[in-house]
Amino acid sequence: MRHFVLFLIFTTCAYGGDWPNWMGPLHDGISHESGWSTDWPEDGLPVAWSKSIGTGFSSMSIVDGLLYTMGFIDGEEFVYCLNAKTGDQVWTHKYPSELLPNLHEGGPSSTPTVDGKFVYTLGKKGQLYCLDRKTGEVKWHHELQAELDVPLPEWGFSSSGFILGEKIIFEAGRVVAFNKLTGKKIWQTDKHEAGYGSAAAFQHDGKTLLATLDCEGLRVLDSETGAELAFQEWESPFRTNSTTPIIHDGKIFISTGYNVGCGLFDYADGKLTKIFSHRKMRNHFNNSILLDGYLYGFDGNSNLGRVVQLTCLDFQTGEVMWQQAGYGCGSLMVADGKLLVLSDKGLLAVVAANPQNYEEIARSEFLERRCWTVPVLLNGHVYGRNANGLLKCLKLPVRR
Repeated sequence: MRHFVLFLIFTTCAYGGDWPNWMGPLHDGISHESGWSTDWPEDGLPVAWSKSIGTGFSSMSIVDGLLYTMGFIDGEEFVYCLNAKTGDQVWTHKYPSELLPNLHEGGPSSTPTVDGKFVYTLGKKGQLYCLDRKTGEVKWHHELQAELDVPLPEWGFSSSGFILGEKIIFEAGRVVAFNKLTGKKIWQTDKHEAGYGSAAAFQHDGKTLLATLDCEGLRVLDSETGAELAFQEWESPFRTNSTTPIIHDGKIFISTGYNVGCGLFDYADGKLTKIFSHRKMRNHFNNSILLDGYLYGFDGNSNLGRVVQLTCLDFQTGEVMWQQAGYGCGSLMVADGKLLVLSDKGLLAVVAANPQNYEEIARSEFLERRCWTVPVLLNGHVYGRNANGLLKCLKLPVRR
């Protein structure tokens, strides 16, 4: 079991620190920030600020009061560093790119990864940058499509960087590890059909291993060498495997949209053994979140939004505890033991993380148009963006 020690200053609100990368500090989508209230005004939460950042689906990373995200405007991709309190621009980095709309608006889908003095970003066409996070100065740069000799994925490169010791790791038609300070390549795997999720790490027999899901299947890799230790075929009919494996107690959960569904596997003795699989948790592109033995996520596909259901699933057995329609193909994170849900049309809601029954606690209008990007709750505020590039920050009431 992973332990997360929070050093909190207890005032009227216990803030949660930083959110340095996609899925948060422990890569599990969970914030322990408390002190915010679910007693929301009937006319909606107040807007602290909003800003146009360009087309895309990149989520937000926030460290030391600085917010990092990405967008596309007029033939260029932008990496933004903004003041998280005010939305004021601190710096931008831009480079030529393509929108690559394919049944969606297009634009960058990777979320910046902040580590130490640097922020790491991956563009739609594989433009990998290490930037000084305070100034935006380029420290090193790679063009993954050319350097890895891999084709441009149908939906563009979307993996968010995973930091492991001195390495930063991406799924990019190969799994590849670079030295995070110098940019020197450490290892790369053989080619495969690229996926759109990120790497996850776990401990096994005293070693740190990696799990990745691409559009061919689930892979377990040696984190030191990149050697493949196990493989489970898991093909998507439309090459859209987009989620990151969820690992707990040596078991690996994966999920895919359409008619593939989800599966739980045990890794032991160099083999992956299936525990269960079914089609009752089909995560199209946003990850489920594991909390206290239960998975919460969206079952269904974006082109069938009317039948997508927010679902609670027993992690160990695969039993469906409850399902609730009404949020479309949305996204969620966990904060203070509750689900923070963003519908695909921009409604923000708080739902009880209760495996026994569904209960919505609060709701507020937030955004409009297509919203597939997971929101972030940090320091008493909620940050969210839509595909057209409206980034908005809402202020939460304080618990009395």
